[in-house]
Amino acid sequence: MYENQRRLSRRTRSALVAGASTVIVALALTMGAAANAATLFSDDFSDGNSTGWSTSGGTWSVASGAYAQSSSSASAKALAGSTSWSTATVSAKVRATTFGSSASRGIGIAARAQSTSNFYALVLTATAVQIRKGATTTLATAPFSASAGTTYTLSLSATGSSLVGSVNGSQVVSVSDGSYATGRAGLVANYVAGTFDDVLVTDAAGPSPSASPSVSPPSSPSPSPSTSTSPPPPPGGIVGWATQGGGTTGGAGGATVTVSTFADFKTQAQAAGTRTILVNGMLSGSGTVEISANKTIQGVGASSGISGSTLNIEDMHPANVIIQNLNIRGVLGNDAIQIENATHIWIDHNTMTSTIASNPDVYDGMIDITHAGDYITVSWNIIRDHWKTSLVGHSDGNAGEDVGHLRVTYHHNWFDHTFERSPRVRFGETVHVFNNYYTNVNNNADSYAIASVMNAGVLVEGNVFENVQQACWSASGYADSDPGRLVARNNSLTNSGPCETNGTVAALPYGYTAADVGTVKSSVTAGAGAGKL
Repeated sequence: MYENQRRLSRRTRSALVAGASTVIVALALTMGAAANAATLFSDDFSDGNSTGWSTSGGTWSVASGAYAQSSSSASAKALAGSTSWSTATVSAKVRATTFGSSASRGIGIAARAQSTSNFYALVLTATAVQIRKGATTTLATAPFSASAGTTYTLSLSATGSSLVGSVNGSQVVSVSDGSYATGRAGLVANYVAGTFDDVLVTDAAGPSPSASPSVSPPSSPSPSPSTSTSPPPPPGGIVGWATQGGGTTGGAGGATVTVSTFADFKTQAQAAGTRTILVNGMLSGSGTVEISANKTIQGVGASSGISGSTLNIEDMHPANVIIQNLNIRGVLGNDAIQIENATHIWIDHNTMTSTIASNPDVYDGMIDITHAGDYITVSWNIIRDHWKTSLVGHSDGNAGEDVGHLRVTYHHNWFDHTFERSPRVRFGETVHVFNNYYTNVNNNADSYAIASVMNAGVLVEGNVFENVQQACWSASGYADSDPGRLVARNNSLTNSGPCETNGTVAALPYGYTAADVGTVKSSVTAGAGAGKL
């Protein structure tokens, strides 16, 4: 987008969200389903009857707007819907009146129910959450402390042989099994009395199961890295602003899932809950993927990634998102990674490319950080053949929102054949740009690497500039923007225009080591980009 259009775009999206039905929003958060999933069946029992349900065992009745099963001495089931459903996500609110002492006793929901004996179920017991085949055969289990009298939202997705169970919007258990290909939805109460409400069945595909048949649920929205089942960060870990204000852990401590289609990737990225999403292969899509909080998105190997789609991180404090080891390509007319009003983000070891066109608006920003985005590190990326690289602060008139925020660290990135904005900074302080390698930023007389404008404070140190039209702008401002402040030290310029300095900048609160500028070129070319973790 044009810089002065960003605010309008965000307001438009916010208005659309605000006008949506609260029921739809709640279901989207609960299930993490694709936005265009079709509803196959729903029942909130507000009509006072159970039309459409068939039962076996127990004592079933509709009372107080919920479907109650009052017997604790029976294996009770209720089924509804079509026996031909294959890809389906079943969700419901479930509350046990009491749990028995036996580990087999539990309450939950069913998918692909072919009969009252043959089905898949997601079941809560007093101490665990389980995926079962039939009433008692456990396929996967994870520890979970469930309390009688507490309502839990359960979701069971069946896609091919993949079965994935979530509790309160967080994926907690998954497994693969091919015993049942189709079937109805169901409610199960195995020697447990309880109630069910807000049953919904959609044709949304579920996420892929994790490599492990069972995983533990996350203990908090921002778990300690020591509890992580996610792949470890590269040597040295996060450096810079993403370590501040509580740090950035991404999907650490949550489930790990692998996706190999764009549809599955979008479902996983937009779903609530802490998780690491492993992207296997180059996945092509379009439009925008709204990444929800507490996610690590990481490519598998050197050749995996996303093409044609914007990764949007917006309106989250903290977002706690890590994007790593991806090839990101060809996003036309919008940003590739778009960060708005979101904090605690690490963009690391990605290779990002497009094709510079004569019209600069064919491609927008590669990594744009706007609307008071904060606590962000951009490290060890290759950004190549792109016009508008990385904008920090979207417009000259947004000081009220941006001052005191937009704190970003750029280190060990390789900016090759980029036209401008690597980065261009408004208002942010201190934006720290160190040990980056800039090559062939000389498309025409207006090309430059770094610009500090609108009183931004930028520290530029230990960078290598080769064949760069203008290394830095600050005292002169840039275009119609007022001057910024910029301190430069220990940089190397070869066949490049000067790095213009102006004023002073605030001290940095974090520890770091700026490498000798003589080693930067070799370390960045050897270590930056996808496949270098």
